[in-house]
Amino acid sequence: MILDDLYRVILERKRNPSADSYVSVLISKGKDEILKKIGEEAIEVIIASKTGEKEQIIAEFADLWFHCLVLMEEEGLSHSDVFKELETRFGKRR
Repeated sequence: MILDDLYRVILERKRNPSADSYVSVLISKGKDEILKKIGEEAIEVIIASKTGEKEQIIAEFADLWFHCLVLMEEEGLSHSDVFKELETRFGKRR
């Protein structure tokens, strides 16, 4: 699953920072910067949705989800934790 792959990359960039890595730079700037990016990306999703341009909406959602994954890692969580919560809410298990 692509979320698993992305999460592994985020973990790797945190463990082995590189000046050439956007993820490493973002993480090094701290939680406030990650939160700022999530806010920006959420606004961009809203704007793209208002235009109705599907490809742009998808691109902005991808950016938002990516930055949320970075924050999850910063918080010691993963997308699996969110999936488990959703499964609990909807009474389903994988």
